[in-house]
Amino acid sequence: MKAMTIVKGMAVGVVTGVAAGLVGSKMMDKSTKKMMKKKAGKALKSMSGMLDTAQYMFK
Repeated sequence: MKAMTIVKGMAVGVVTGVAAGLVGSKMMDKSTKKMMKKKAGKALKSMSGMLDTAQYMFK
C-alpha cells in the first residue's frame, strides 16, 4: 500500500502545480506563456518516465 500512497502524493503535487500554473499563466505575456508551455511539456514527459520507472520497480 505504500506505493499507492506515493503515487497519490505525486498526483496531488501535479494537480497543485497545474492549478498554480493556470493562475500564473493569466498574469504572463505571450512569449513567457510559450516558454512556460514548452518547459511544462518537458517536465510532464520527465515525470511520466519517472512514474513508469517507479511502477517497474514496485512490480
